[in-house]
Amino acid sequence: MHPKALLDACAELVKLVLRFDHPADQIVSRYFRDNRSLGPRERATLAETVFTVLRKKLLFDHLSPSGSGPKERRMAILGFHGPRDFLKSALSETEKKWLDQCDSIRTEDLLERHRHNLPEWLVQPLKDQLGGEFWALADSLNQPAPLDLRVNTLNDKRPEIQKELKAAGIPSSLTPYSPWGLRLDTKPALTKVDAFARGAIEVQDEGSQLLALLLDAKRGEMVVDFCAGAGGKTLAIGASMRNTGRLYAFDTSAHRLDALKPRLARSKLSNVHPAAIAHERDDRIKRLAGKIDRVLVDAPCSGLGTLRRNPDLKWRQTPQSVEEMTVKQAAILQSAARLLKSGGRLVYATCSVLPQENEQIALAFTEANKDFTPLPAGQVLSELKVQDADRLCSGGDNGADFLRLWPHRQATDGFFAALWVKN
Repeated sequence: MHPKALLDACAELVKLVLRFDHPADQIVSRYFRDNRSLGPRERATLAETVFTVLRKKLLFDHLSPSGSGPKERRMAILGFHGPRDFLKSALSETEKKWLDQCDSIRTEDLLERHRHNLPEWLVQPLKDQLGGEFWALADSLNQPAPLDLRVNTLNDKRPEIQKELKAAGIPSSLTPYSPWGLRLDTKPALTKVDAFARGAIEVQDEGSQLLALLLDAKRGEMVVDFCAGAGGKTLAIGASMRNTGRLYAFDTSAHRLDALKPRLARSKLSNVHPAAIAHERDDRIKRLAGKIDRVLVDAPCSGLGTLRRNPDLKWRQTPQSVEEMTVKQAAILQSAARLLKSGGRLVYATCSVLPQENEQIALAFTEANKDFTPLPAGQVLSELKVQDADRLCSGGDNGADFLRLWPHRQATDGFFAALWVKN
């Protein structure tokens, strides 16, 4: 595609995304469906340009008024993903001079808000938790996330899959914490890779893999993934159960569960039973009360731990929406806990970095449910032979600690998990 046409397409897509009326990834996917003539490189340029604009929106909002032309074009120029000479071939002389001026601005001369590119309501809670590490986190959130894969250990072994991918021109490294993970340096078209087609690998962040590992589901058990969604953790749990027992994948969205079906077929798992429920008090839940060995509650949350992948969330979420989310999280956790039999394990998890969605929910549950004893996440991970397990956790009350993953520390998405055992 000619540079000018590609820049025009970027500007068009930026305009659509900045309306914030739908998630950015949905808008990008719809744009690609409506423009099927776009090649892989053009799609990559469009997607990365849009996500760069979203990551650095406050900075680009600050710089764009000094330029000319429609705002979405100026934002697309600032965020353009590709060689500068290619971009400049699509610009007027005035635009080239303006871009050079923008490029010459030193980061240290910018205001804080133009450096961290976070909404003000989110800044202080992160500074309170991280102190001097705040800027390392802010920098990491403004970078694209790596692509992590989980090897389906039901039929394959990680070293062999790594060799197979390397032979296909896809180098990878072992994830440092998850025993199932591979991290790619590139983002290849995995659907064309044989290992993907036969279900040997799935795309899954290393942090998400650790949540499934924490559940430590055993052969022959009755297990529930309470908020299964598209089933990434469900598939990891099913494989760890060696395709035995019974694994229920519950979700209130039948649409999300539909996305699990092709993944489940590839995985060769037969112990997974997806089921849409109306709400957390559904009759299906009542019938299983007191019968389940392990329950994972990967609760609906703000998603603010995934800003490297979903940068639009920081502009679409509000303190009010987070507050509403915490009410839902507490209710879901309480209902899911009723499923456990004596000696059963409960795991509550989010991909949020906010204490009110994480530690506060966990501590309130412990206080209100004396028939549940907190389990130290660090101890559980150590028993599972996870490297540097204590560094992945933060302290809590009652002698327990929580899994706490941060993009700038572990190169995963931001994750939280708390564990209990039913007395």
